[in-house]
Amino acid sequence: MGGDKIRKDKRQKREDYRAAIRKEGVSELPRKKFYRQRAHANPFSDHQLIYPPHPDQMDWSSLYPDYVVDEPQEQQTPGPETPSDLDLAPLRPKRISKEVEVADIGCGFGGLLVALGPLMPDTLVLGLEIRVQVTQFVEDRIKALRVQDQEAKLYRNVGVLRANTMKFLPNFFRKGQLSKIFICFPDPHFKARKHKQRIVSTTLNSEYAYVLRPGGVVYTITDVPDLHEWMVQHFEAHPSFERVPEEEQEADTLVNVMRTETEEGKKVERNKGQKHVALFRRLEDPAW
Repeated sequence: MGGDKIRKDKRQKREDYRAAIRKEGVSELPRKKFYRQRAHANPFSDHQLIYPPHPDQMDWSSLYPDYVVDEPQEQQTPGPETPSDLDLAPLRPKRISKEVEVADIGCGFGGLLVALGPLMPDTLVLGLEIRVQVTQFVEDRIKALRVQDQEAKLYRNVGVLRANTMKFLPNFFRKGQLSKIFICFPDPHFKARKHKQRIVSTTLNSEYAYVLRPGGVVYTITDVPDLHEWMVQHFEAHPSFERVPEEEQEADTLVNVMRTETEEGKKVERNKGQKHVALFRRLEDPAW
């Protein structure tokens, strides 16, 4: 009984804290201890996620409110009187002036996201995370940073979305929409029977090729040598990708940001571990 009460009190404290910090205008950065969750989530489970049936039906306005385009309200025309017909009519999402161009898949607690925001002020950057509490942490972090940097209007171009990219990536992005994809310290899934859960595979690489424009780049980093070799092997074997030469890789300023700004990267640094980096460029489609 005592243990149940302690767990209930802790849960209530977490809920009260998150409710307080999510109020409008709060500039206090969230604390991770109130958003703790298991490190891994099964991508094959039904997580009751909400996703658009088509990228054109995705409403980005709540993630990037500063980019919403004010459109004159269209004149209403008499529609069908039956409620069922009205319910089936597709909703038209609010339009934004830019498209998301950069995706951080499995963004974790958002270290890379908030680093990329000021570095790419004219580009919309999106973090994709499957865990509920972690996604809420990043939402609250972005909200607080926007309040703190209200005058400079920083972090308006950064957003986070709870999503399972292994299932629904093409539901959010059109063909050739993205210029960069980051895959930072993904779950290694060491056991052979779990390799099918790895975020890099022959099938998933085809989806990355679909949403990336020719010349776009996939950035990968891990501290697990076996996983690094796996990712290199699968991307090099894919006809839509080529590996970026090391000299060009090290000249890319975003590579250093990827090495140093993610939470996992900082942990590896503290433990004096090694980080393995590989970049892959999306090739032009062959002429048919």
